Amino acid sequence: MRFVKTFAAAAALSVAAVALPGVAMADHWHHDNGGAVVGAGIAGLAAGALIGGAVANQPAPVYVAPPPAPVYVAPAPEVVYDAPPQWSGPWYRYCSAKYRSFDARSGTYLGVDGNRYLCE
Repeated sequence: MRFVKTFAAAAALSVAAVALPGVAMADHWHHDNGGAVVGAGIAGLAAGALIGGAVANQPAPVYVAPPPAPVYVAPAPEVVYDAPPQWSGPWYRYCSAKYRSFDARSGTYLGVDGNRYLCE
């Protein structure tokens, strides 16, 4: 594709370069200025190649996709473990499993501060 652009630009400039001296020297054709016309054509071809090459070497535009829309994620529900009703069989099992210092007679456990607390 770059070659086609370069060639098209060179051809357009060379045609213009050949045509312009011919118009400017219309009254001097009888002096055989064909060499000047050919020289102008070569100069136009060179200029077209340079300009076309510069145009063809420009980078193609790059599409950058917009960032994705933010997604809302609901927080996980808080899980609350309730103890069974106090003084029931499941309550005794729950408190015994949860606190190593659980005293079944008083329904209390020994806290890290040394005080006893009712298992809830």
